[in-house]
Amino acid sequence: MTLLRDLDLPGISKLRSGKVREVFDLGDTLLFVATDRLSAFDVILPDPIPHKGAVLNQLSAFWFGKLAFVQNHLITDDFEKFPAALSPFREQLRGRSMIVRKTQPLPVECVVRGYLAGSGWKEYQQSGSASGVALPKGLRLASQLPMPIFTPSTKSEAGHDENIDWEQCCSVVGRDVAERVKDLSLKIYEAGRTRAAERGIIVADTKFEFGLLDGKLLLIDECLTPDSSRFWPADRYVVGQSPPSFDKQFVRDYLETLDWNKTSPGPKLPAEVIEKTAAKYREAFERLTGAALA
Repeated sequence: MTLLRDLDLPGISKLRSGKVREVFDLGDTLLFVATDRLSAFDVILPDPIPHKGAVLNQLSAFWFGKLAFVQNHLITDDFEKFPAALSPFREQLRGRSMIVRKTQPLPVECVVRGYLAGSGWKEYQQSGSASGVALPKGLRLASQLPMPIFTPSTKSEAGHDENIDWEQCCSVVGRDVAERVKDLSLKIYEAGRTRAAERGIIVADTKFEFGLLDGKLLLIDECLTPDSSRFWPADRYVVGQSPPSFDKQFVRDYLETLDWNKTSPGPKLPAEVIEKTAAKYREAFERLTGAALA
C-alpha cells in the first residue's frame, strides 16, 4: 500500500483536513480518508507511518460492524461499492477510506477512562479528580478505576482538547443529549474492553465522537483505534508504571528525548522509530480483529 501523507482528489470537493483524516463532499454523503500522518503534541510530523491509515480505517469499520447496539455513520468501506467518480483514485483510497452519512457532529469528545493515565493522571495528582469526577485516594499511575468514568473534553481539529466537567458538557450539548452520549460511550467502552481483554490488550481509555442525523445519535469518525485509545499489553501491565502501548506513545517518548519545543515544524523520525510504530499499529489491528490487514 502506498504511503499517503497528503491527498487531493481532482474534481472532488475537499471539506477539511484534520490531523489524520481528509474529508471530501460527495453530495449526500462524505468520503473519509485516513492518511498515514501522525501527530504528536498537536504537531503533524513530517514522516508518515506505513499502513497507519489502513489500520485506523479498517479497525473502525470492524468495530462499527460489531457494535450492533449503537448506530454509526458507516455506509461502506468496500471500494468496489464506491461511486464511479472515485474509480481513478483506487490506489490512494482502497483500504484506507469509507463512505459515511452526513451528520451534525457534537462539539465534544466523549472520553471514557478505565485506568488512570495521561491528562487524567495529571489532574488526579493535583486535585484527586478527573474532569471533576472525584476518585478514591491513593491511586497510582496506571491504576484501574473502581468503574469506568465519562470525562468529556472540548473538540479541536488543530489545537489541544481541553477537559470539561459534566455540567459544562451539559451546557454545550444539552442535558438530554449529554446523558445519551454518556450512556452510549460507557457501553461502547465496556464492549471494546471485553473483546480486547480476550486478546491480551487493556483499553486504558478511549474517546468517541457522535453526530446527529434526523434527531438520531450516530457514532462517527473512528472507534477504538490506536489513535483514539490507549492500548496496553496485558502481560506487561504494572501499576505505578506507564506501560508500553500499541499507539504513538512510543513516538512521544522518543520526542521527549529531543531538544524540541513541541511547535511546528516537527522533527523527522529515525527509520527505527517509524518501523516500530508501524509494527505496533499493525499488531493492535491483528490482535483485536483476528485478521490480517487488507
